[in-house]
Amino acid sequence: MFISNAYAQAAPAAADTSLMGNMSTFLPLILMFVVMYFLMIRPQQKRAKEQKSMMDALAKGDEVVTAGGILGKVVKVSDSYVTIDIANNTPIVVQKSSITTLLPKDTLKSL
Repeated sequence: MFISNAYAQAAPAAADTSLMGNMSTFLPLILMFVVMYFLMIRPQQKRAKEQKSMMDALAKGDEVVTAGGILGKVVKVSDSYVTIDIANNTPIVVQKSSITTLLPKDTLKSL
């Protein structure tokens, strides 16, 4: 015969069932969640909070940039929409959420 016989070996040692044994098993998973929270979730929540406060503070006469890159001056603000004057007597209506940046005053005059 070319194959040798396999015999059962001694029983394995008892697993460490203490609290530290269980904790060390989940420690890498917990550590990855903490790192992901501080690198991804927290900055995103902070940015969303700043964006919401900027949208709430929009007023007539503010100069803004939309997500599409259109610059203009706010003419009218409603609950969900903003009317922006992109050129003399050329208003467009966009959603508030599409406004990404609030520019300093008189920025459009310098362009």
